[in-house]
Amino acid sequence: MLSFFLPKDKKLFKYIFVLALPVIISNTSRVLMGVVDLIMIGHLGASAIAAVGIAGMVGWTFISLGIAFRTGTQSFVARRLGEKEYEKCSTALWNMLFLSMLIGIPVTFITCFYIDTIMALFISKVDNVEAFNLSVDYAYYNFLSLFFLYASFVFQGFYTGIEKTKIHMKATLSSNLVNLYLNFGLIFGTDKIIENLDGTAFYFLSNLWTFYHFPELGVKGAAIGTMFACIWLFIHYFIYLFKSDIIKKFNVLCITLDKKMFKRQIEIASPVAIQETLVALSLAVFYKLIAIIGIFELAATQVVFRIMHASFMPAIGVGQACSTLVGKFLGEKNPEKAETAIYESLRGSFLMMGFMGICFVCFADYIIPVFTNDINVINIAVPGLKFVGFIQFVDAICFTLWFALTGAGDTKVLAIVDILSHWILFIPMVYILGIILNLGYWGAWIAFAMHLTFIAGYTTWRFKSGKWKKIVL
Repeated sequence: MLSFFLPKDKKLFKYIFVLALPVIISNTSRVLMGVVDLIMIGHLGASAIAAVGIAGMVGWTFISLGIAFRTGTQSFVARRLGEKEYEKCSTALWNMLFLSMLIGIPVTFITCFYIDTIMALFISKVDNVEAFNLSVDYAYYNFLSLFFLYASFVFQGFYTGIEKTKIHMKATLSSNLVNLYLNFGLIFGTDKIIENLDGTAFYFLSNLWTFYHFPELGVKGAAIGTMFACIWLFIHYFIYLFKSDIIKKFNVLCITLDKKMFKRQIEIASPVAIQETLVALSLAVFYKLIAIIGIFELAATQVVFRIMHASFMPAIGVGQACSTLVGKFLGEKNPEKAETAIYESLRGSFLMMGFMGICFVCFADYIIPVFTNDINVINIAVPGLKFVGFIQFVDAICFTLWFALTGAGDTKVLAIVDILSHWILFIPMVYILGIILNLGYWGAWIAFAMHLTFIAGYTTWRFKSGKWKKIVL
């Protein structure tokens, strides 16, 4: 059993991590934008935590379209890279940037205009006026960021596809620093920052927020800070197009569109778009069901989900690296090498996710209080995080194989199965176990584990079938 965790192709295993490590760091940095929001907001009370949780999930319903743009970019760029058709890598980029603009601009305007109506579907304005108003404030600025986020996902797919993952890392790290700075300033305001740091060894840091008198905006400030960080992320990605080696090899400044490739990219991306949107919507419904169970349970779920989301980043990073290599090796007409890359990626994911799981089980009592000082939320969230720790290996399988198969262009069947699992298995079981059978919070998490186990089993079978090797892009 232990021999499985030892790499069989050490050179390939090492290269996977060369590609994956910047992606892991950059994706973790992106997730940290939300985590930083939560840590700061967590001390504003359970209603604030719950509001951000609901707004974040609703926002992700629309933001998740960006994953489709990334898939439609990365899978084609990696395949063209393997075929050594470098200028077509650039064409794949501009095709999807055009699509992200075509969809992103109207979606941004529509969601912002109907913000109250959208949020009312997920949180009651009558039962909890404070949480509703806070969720509207937070979601509004999330929606304003949509176009920039969609374009950023396209850039992420391009840079990962050409094996320039360090660019992705640099851009997201700088964006996170912008988010950290603005969040402190806009959540607490300059006056409160100075007041809280006065008399401490860190008082000198207060000078960072005296160049401009930041107002104390609370939840709204967190959303505004994250919005500007997203805009900077887009700008930073765009600037890297002007690197001499990228211009020379890929001719990216020559804007070209290809109707045939564009149509095929849409065919690959569309199932992912439908999948991610419906999956994100199912998670928003999940939050609504948790809200029925109780406000403290909702706040605890938000905390655990944010931590769990951060823990996904190793598997996602390895998965994205694997996706690039699968596409590249298939482009080189070497499916056996692609299969080896998947096995080596699984080994890496198991090792990292297993370590995360152990940390959650052993240190949940110390992790949760970082996010909230509400004892009711802490008492619910601590055992929840320990439970998450025990299913990390399952997460490793799900994420790694999903990225590997989508890198090959195998998106349609995966999308259908994932959608059905969320809406026929996960959500109904949350309702049955959590509400009808009165298992509450734990019923919801049992349903979540059932869903993950099913997806892990299916993706494993799909991978073993070998059908993904024959897909033409």
